[in-house]
Amino acid sequence: MIKFLTAGIPLSSNKEDAISGLNRILELGLDGIELEFVRGVKMKKDKAREVYKFSNRHRLSISVHAPYYINLATDDNEKLKNSYMHIINAAKIGFIAGAKNIVFHPGYYQSQDKKEVHKKIKKRIKEISNILKSEGISVILRPETMGKPSQYGSIDEVLDLMDIENVKPCIDIAHLHARENGAYNNYKELLKLFQKFPKSLIKDIHIHYSGIIYDRKGEKMHVNLWDRENDMNYYDFIKVLIDCKASGLVVSESPYMEIDAMLLKEVYNEMRTNKKGEIYGFSDDDKIHKESHKKILRRLPRESIYLFDSYIICSECFKI
Repeated sequence: MIKFLTAGIPLSSNKEDAISGLNRILELGLDGIELEFVRGVKMKKDKAREVYKFSNRHRLSISVHAPYYINLATDDNEKLKNSYMHIINAAKIGFIAGAKNIVFHPGYYQSQDKKEVHKKIKKRIKEISNILKSEGISVILRPETMGKPSQYGSIDEVLDLMDIENVKPCIDIAHLHARENGAYNNYKELLKLFQKFPKSLIKDIHIHYSGIIYDRKGEKMHVNLWDRENDMNYYDFIKVLIDCKASGLVVSESPYMEIDAMLLKEVYNEMRTNKKGEIYGFSDDDKIHKESHKKILRRLPRESIYLFDSYIICSECFKI
């Protein structure tokens, strides 16, 4: 089974703290949160324990995204030391909070040879994994596939890192789509991608998904799956998840992350059970309708309608 998480506290949460966010996750029928430590590990141990108790009680999944300030390819000793610290601190607090997976951006090629960068990063991730193991921090390190060719993190690079104990990649499908200039966006391409994964990854997969805008240099920005600019084919993505019998987490990294997490979960449940409900979403008048009233061009999850301003909701379709 796949669980669907938000990348951070839902935008519709009453407060911007982790427990309020988890309460909102329960209200929305989602499965957990990836704690965003991207600007630094600021959560204290007491709060992490609260997160663990709450998530454990309600069977919600927790993962962690480590700070952005990481470059395991650098030769600057101070920057390298700080990169180790950011990953280790994120893992320690995440472990207390009940997170199994610690996602991070591994580094940059800059002017270095790509093969040499890979050797450096692999060696250093192994060192970090050994440090965490020695301290009893039982987590999976998840180096992420990245959205620009200038960044370390191709699919082959991160898969090779699975040679290291307690390391599995975070597969960011939107990043791969942008990095490869529009690839990995139909059933055939996605199935071929998943067929590269060992069974141990298929059964414990960690995926980031969102809409994305890109150019020949790769990723420009994330967008919602229901934005006009998005071209991500999430139907084929979900079908591949089901056909490959994948288990694990899919984390929505769209700007309005809870709506896209709900959308992905809705489509997943429809395909898995062969029980389709009526489709809601935007039509050609840029208002939200039911498909029985107007043709839907950009789908929305049924339970998300009232997260939108009433003036864009069709009063004939919905009681507002």
